[in-house]
Amino acid sequence: MATTLSHDVRSGSLVGAVNAARGLVERFPASLLALAFRLAVATVFWRSGLTKIASWDATLALFDMEYMLPILPPAVGAYLATTVELGCSALLTLGLATRFAAAALLGMTLVIQLFVYPENWPDHLLWGSILAYLVTRGAGAISLDHVIGRRLFGHNA
Repeated sequence: MATTLSHDVRSGSLVGAVNAARGLVERFPASLLALAFRLAVATVFWRSGLTKIASWDATLALFDMEYMLPILPPAVGAYLATTVELGCSALLTLGLATRFAAAALLGMTLVIQLFVYPENWPDHLLWGSILAYLVTRGAGAISLDHVIGRRLFGHNA
């Protein structure tokens, strides 16, 4: 492919060079993207969960006075959010139950967007896009989901 690219560039075929370059880039392993996505979004939520447990009284106050989630009492919301952030981040890092963990964090992101910080939509769009990719495409080959799927079912999970 590289020789085709250099030949197309030397021969002046811009269209051929662009097509060859695109073909080369498309060969990048999706599993590496999935791994990077899992680690990136897990880090965001892991740090948030650690901040919550570092000062639980402050966390409860935030849920009571700033976040004000509908339906849920502040303490329940705080426990639920912290559990989801830490638990799902750990699962994403391992690539274990990835679609489930990503779906839970996607739901959490939606709640944050709709009820807590709607002005932070650029961050939420970024997180949501990554999480939607993981829900729809899975963890990739560099994951426990992949290993378990191959051993138990003879295919990728």
